[in-house]
Amino acid sequence: MAAELVRGQNHPLSQARLEIRVAAGTPVVVGATLGDEQGVVHGVEWVAHPGAPTLPGLEVSRQAAAEHRLAVDLGAVPEAVHRVDVLLALPAAGGAGPVCFGAVAAPFVAVTDLDGTEIASYTITGLDAESAVVALELYRRQGAWKVRAVGQGYAGGLGDLLTDQGLAEAHGLASGINEAVAQGLARSLPAPPRPADADRSRQATAPALSGDQGDPAAQGASGAVPPLPVTPYGTQASGVAQQPTSQSGAQASGVAQQPTSQSGAQASGVAQQPTSQSGAQVPGGASQPTSPSGAQAPGVPPQPTSGHRPPVSPAPGAPQQPGSPYGTPSTPVAGTPQQPTSPYGPQSTSAAAAPQPTNPQGNTPADSSAVAQPPGAAPGGPIDYSHPRRKNATPTPPPAPPQAQPGQPAQPVAGDATGWSMDERLYNQVWGMFEDLARTMAAYRSAVDFADSRMEKELDQVLSDPRSRLGGRGDAAREAAQAKHAQLVDQARAVLDRDLAQLTAEVDVVEPALPPAYARWDNPVWHGYRVPMEVPMAVRLGDVHLPEAAELRIPLLVRLPLERGLWIDSGRAGSLDGSFTDSHDLRRLAMETAVAHAARLLAVYPAGEFTVHVIDPAGSAAQALAPLVRTGVLAAPPSVGAAGVTDVLARLTERVDLVQMAVRAGAADSLPPGLDTAEQLLIVNDFPHAFDDRAVTRLRYLADEGPAVGVHLMMVADREEAAGYGPLLDPLWRSLLRLTPVPDDHLADPWVGHAWTYEPSLVPPGSQVLQQVLTRVAMARTKYT
Repeated sequence: MAAELVRGQNHPLSQARLEIRVAAGTPVVVGATLGDEQGVVHGVEWVAHPGAPTLPGLEVSRQAAAEHRLAVDLGAVPEAVHRVDVLLALPAAGGAGPVCFGAVAAPFVAVTDLDGTEIASYTITGLDAESAVVALELYRRQGAWKVRAVGQGYAGGLGDLLTDQGLAEAHGLASGINEAVAQGLARSLPAPPRPADADRSRQATAPALSGDQGDPAAQGASGAVPPLPVTPYGTQASGVAQQPTSQSGAQASGVAQQPTSQSGAQASGVAQQPTSQSGAQVPGGASQPTSPSGAQAPGVPPQPTSGHRPPVSPAPGAPQQPGSPYGTPSTPVAGTPQQPTSPYGPQSTSAAAAPQPTNPQGNTPADSSAVAQPPGAAPGGPIDYSHPRRKNATPTPPPAPPQAQPGQPAQPVAGDATGWSMDERLYNQVWGMFEDLARTMAAYRSAVDFADSRMEKELDQVLSDPRSRLGGRGDAAREAAQAKHAQLVDQARAVLDRDLAQLTAEVDVVEPALPPAYARWDNPVWHGYRVPMEVPMAVRLGDVHLPEAAELRIPLLVRLPLERGLWIDSGRAGSLDGSFTDSHDLRRLAMETAVAHAARLLAVYPAGEFTVHVIDPAGSAAQALAPLVRTGVLAAPPSVGAAGVTDVLARLTERVDLVQMAVRAGAADSLPPGLDTAEQLLIVNDFPHAFDDRAVTRLRYLADEGPAVGVHLMMVADREEAAGYGPLLDPLWRSLLRLTPVPDDHLADPWVGHAWTYEPSLVPPGSQVLQQVLTRVAMARTKYT
């Protein structure tokens, strides 16, 4: 059965030769990038696009079309390549087509085997102003290949996408692909006869052919898209996660095939620059054309004019230029006439002049020939508007792994996952460990179930014959079946122990390296705590583990800002082992858990950007709330009684209404001057005590509408006690993430459905770390205000 992936989910690939099918409902350009272990694309030779469609183990389509089939042979991918990204981009088509994926149907991508059987599929939803997107990622992990649904979109098009993957020549390559696509669209059908005095600038562009028909020129470009509206809450973290990685490699570094005219020669006076997908020219990478007679410009190495290029020596570490992954040769057979057409098609006979620098007054110098041209610039090439001394930020390199002993697996390293920063790499690494443990345990349980069913089947076959029930024949058959069962279980357990040992070693390395937002309260990193200047990607709410590996605990990280409220269960059902039978102790522990979570949220946000309100109608949580009250980090003293409940809910409901109206009207500056724009957290204790019907309705409104505008809810309640209100509160419970103050196996993963045991993140008994952290938060808030 095929796996229907969601964003961020992965699926193992059991075979090397695959097809990737794309259905978009509108013509799109498909490409691919190849990346190393860190997902970095090292050059244009690592990018497959319609102008250079074939790479080692990979072949993309030459056309812009609504449906595509990409051939992939993972066994032929070079050893230096660890990631293969499938890219989709909307063609500009002269401005006639859609400019963003939000205006078209959601693209559908499926990974199939060679006979068309679907292995995994992914519908890319949630796109808006993006004109280019990383659809899928094929990545190598521990010697096996997996596919991950990415869905990372870029409003800036292919240029921003490739820049994000570390390609230095990204904008230049994007510009070259866009120009080639425009030329391919213009000549996809024969143009009508042109009168002698016709106005060429008014000729309509011919429609493009679908699929791989017609001219093999690349088609498609990503148009300019206005930026997304800015939310008035600048402290909120982005809702997209993980950084995309690359998928293929192309021509040798610094070598780009030159477009030629229909006779095989390039237009005079035009030096085509090899460009990346982001518009910046490759320094010194201009390839000079040759004439039909083979004359070459002095001092320039010969470049072929035929569409079939002879192999060139690649750059160190770059993938070799192969044929199709299905065996199609990349070089012509002897005796076959070569076609002189370029994959970019005929080039125009005129080129745009290079931009001239201006003086501070904006006037162009009189002698423009005296102005030095930037390195690699040539007349007729795409214009580079980037500042000559401004460089794009590059991700910090991950730490190098220690040298492994011969024959031993590589030692784990903290932060070796994909990501732009160490914070993001650690976040992705933790979730990678969670997925690996889920898959490993699913494989072990499946193997044990198979061994059990096989033994039962063999015993049934033996005992179905009455003759086998007499004498020692039946006993021997039973012993043989049990021996096979034990052998299968032992083999599965050996594999499980091997994987658990590797994951345990990784956890032992990662846990000490976690920042405060991801670390346990007993981690020494809290002793050197400083109030951060930026909001982290996520926050730790506890640990999860499985029964077969209770000692292996994976951090439970939840993205910030919180998309759902939290419900701390104070009922007896929250105790897994039944050790807490006293309801009073359980309620106290539940409130202490809520205070620990609130303190962690206060600590990971910058000063003044997170506000906490407390509703304690009966005042029963005074002891647990003491750290928050003494340090002064609360917005106001805890509200008590029915009047306090009404006042707090009214103020927060009004804030949600005002911010919603301002965001929908695009008038964030019109908010009242005294409105607190920080993230708000409301802690409710002893629900539903002192709550009338109107208060319950407001609470449900905050739970549903609050997270989108920065108002979050944390409830400490016993659901069984609140059941007396009837089904009115069921939507409220379902909208919150249930946590428990004691270990409980109520969480399930979305991949295999394991019942994970959750353990809250509590402060060690006798530790003063919570008081110290809250004191520093209060001091930083005083300086901020």
